[in-house]
Amino acid sequence: MVGIGPGDPSYLSRRALEVLRRAEVVVGYTPYLKLLAEVLTPGQVVEGSGMREEVARARLAVELALSGRRVAVVSSGDAGIYGMAGLVLEVLLETGEHDRVEFEVVPGITAASAAAALLGAPLMHDFAVISLSDLLTPWDVILRRIEAAAWGDFVIVFYNPKSRHRVKQIAAAREVILRYRDPATPVGIVTGAGRAGQRVVLSDLAGFLKEEINMHSLVLVGNSRSYIKDGHLVTPRGYRI
Repeated sequence: MVGIGPGDPSYLSRRALEVLRRAEVVVGYTPYLKLLAEVLTPGQVVEGSGMREEVARARLAVELALSGRRVAVVSSGDAGIYGMAGLVLEVLLETGEHDRVEFEVVPGITAASAAAALLGAPLMHDFAVISLSDLLTPWDVILRRIEAAAWGDFVIVFYNPKSRHRVKQIAAAREVILRYRDPATPVGIVTGAGRAGQRVVLSDLAGFLKEEINMHSLVLVGNSRSYIKDGHLVTPRGYRI
């Protein structure tokens, strides 16, 4: 399992680069594999597939590994954070033959870290990461998690905030947070972090829905002490200065 970070190969760790180049077969979501075009070699077998084919990818990877091939399954960001690591490990364990395979997760720069770096220093205190995709998690469960994070005054990072078919969730999340936070609470929106055409926008809880948000965006909502100054979003850790 290899986390490839935001997408630009310069963000790959040395270990990730080493594992990718040693792999006989590289398996992943096709758009992520395209990001690795300058890293992979012509002699490698590349197995790409589309959205919602995660289970098939995991089964193929496990089958290839059990046959003796060196396999790298890639995920954007960190493979263990909303990535493929858990699914591949579950499939491998279900075979009962996991002792035949050396399973390793190579961490990568997750989207929250990449977005935070572009915004300034918004994650300097406790924060919660919540996906707004209700494909795998019931929406009522997601709403409870948002409310708990808002009540607890966590900085909140929303993954999967909006897509062509999911447009209401981010607005509903905002309404929950507004029960606990001032409308002037700073909000950062980062789209395509670490990729060509990345976009960074600073806004607030009252008005951020006017900005463009899509499936490549992360929305970061500050806590009660977060502030924006000179184009930087900052959440104080509490040091005296």
